[in-house]
Amino acid sequence: MNGYGFDHVIDLSAENLTEFILERFASRGLTTHHPPIVAINAHSADPHFEPTAQDSTPIRPGDFVLIDLWAKEPGSVYADFTWTGFMGGHIPERYQEIFTIVCNARDAAIAFVKERIRREQPFFGYEVDAAARKIITEAGYGNFFVHRTGHSIGEEVHGNGANMDGLETRDERRVLPSTCFSIEPGIYLAGEFGVRSEVNVYVTEREAIVTGEPMQTEIIPILP
Repeated sequence: MNGYGFDHVIDLSAENLTEFILERFASRGLTTHHPPIVAINAHSADPHFEPTAQDSTPIRPGDFVLIDLWAKEPGSVYADFTWTGFMGGHIPERYQEIFTIVCNARDAAIAFVKERIRREQPFFGYEVDAAARKIITEAGYGNFFVHRTGHSIGEEVHGNGANMDGLETRDERRVLPSTCFSIEPGIYLAGEFGVRSEVNVYVTEREAIVTGEPMQTEIIPILP
């Protein structure tokens, strides 16, 4: 289907797409502590959705798809990314509108981190959260961004360092060089759909490196 690696999946569902991802991890020697999130349509509006065989959803033309996956090589640091797609060649305007706001929030948080490092100024987890949350709030969707902007990442996918959090807690820990964290703002419209865009950032004394590039800049049209 459109060259995105799912050509051989015939009866596509959230369950067998999850199995496909896990098979790909295993073939590359990657491990994960938990299956990926494959959320379709209204399920994507639940940031804590956990697909099961009982609620596996068929994936059909016109569906909105959110995939959040995390894995690592043994003994290494996790990678944790979220992308979204649409089962069709033309992205509906409503999906594109929300996606653009979320991406702008993601990019604002990254820009904040890079600017602080450029100026050699310390910064704290709650400040990164505020940079992303400001964009979503100003767009009128502040009440629909219901989780922190990001979490620490280490050999566990949720590490012990500073979280990018001014909502669930106010994380006043300094973001230290040689640490990694996610930036993953989202807007969740209950009963409709939700958009999250997640990247990982590794910071040194001199730079902030976004890992796993390229970042997603548009919703993926999965069917031409």
